[in-house]
Amino acid sequence: MLIPILQIITSIALIVLILLQERSAGTSGIFGGSDEFYHTRRGLERSIFIATIILVVVFAGLSLINLII
Repeated sequence: MLIPILQIITSIALIVLILLQERSAGTSGIFGGSDEFYHTRRGLERSIFIATIILVVVFAGLSLINLII
């Protein structure tokens, strides 16, 4: 019963982090809509990006554990 609750908490946090990411990093860069040549993540933007990756890995791990159990 603990794993589904952890999955819900992780998914809500993941949704929030994805929504907090910068809007200009979306599909406009694919089609050449951005004037920037190269963009590096710094400060809070980098922290949010790394936290998003960590939460994706945690969510995937919890999903696999839930599948096995």
